[in-house]
Amino acid sequence: MNWYEKLNKYFPVEEMKSKEHMDMLLKEKGDVYYKDESPNHVLMFAEFDTFIFIDYVWVSTETRGQGTGHKIMEKLKEKGKPIILEVEPVDYDDTDTEKRLRFYQREGFTHAQSIGYNRRSLATNEETTMEILYWSPNDDSEDVIYEKMKHTYDHIHTYKDEEIYGRSYQPVDEVLSYDTDRENEDIFKNLKKPEKA
Repeated sequence: MNWYEKLNKYFPVEEMKSKEHMDMLLKEKGDVYYKDESPNHVLMFAEFDTFIFIDYVWVSTETRGQGTGHKIMEKLKEKGKPIILEVEPVDYDDTDTEKRLRFYQREGFTHAQSIGYNRRSLATNEETTMEILYWSPNDDSEDVIYEKMKHTYDHIHTYKDEEIYGRSYQPVDEVLSYDTDRENEDIFKNLKKPEKA
C-alpha cells in the first residue's frame, strides 16, 4: 500500500484531499508542504514561517501505542512553532475519534473553542464539522490561531480546487468563524474516563 492508500483507508472520504491535490501541493508548494513517511507512519504537513499545520497523520495499527505518534509530535514541537490541526468531534460509535483526541490531549494540545469550522465536502456534498486543536510554545491566543487557520484554508485546502475538482470549496469566511461566545464545550472534557482493566 502506498502512502496515499494508507491515508485514504484511514480517513473519512469527506476529509480526504484527492491524490492529485496532494501531489500538486508536494510539487508546486514543496517549499511549505511536506510528506514524512516510513513503513509505520505517514505525516502530511505544511510548515509556514510562523506555524505548522498537520494535514494528515497515520500510524500503522501494528505500531500504535509504541510511541511512534509521540516521536512525530516531538519532532514537530522541536521547531518551536505553534502546531495546528483539525479533528473530528467525538463519535462514540467510532472509537478511533476518542483515541485520537486522547492522544492529542496527552501531547498537550488545546481545543480552540472559539473557532468554528464547517465545510461542505466536494466528494459527498455533506457539511462536515471539525474542531481545531493547537499546541503553542508561546501560549498563542485563539484569535492568532484563527488567522493561521484561515491562511491554511486559503493556501493549502483550496489550492487549485476548481482545476482539480471541477468546482470550488466555499470561501474561507463561510467555513471558519471566530466567536468568543460560541456555545462549545472543551472536547477533551467530554472524553469518557478509560475503563480500568
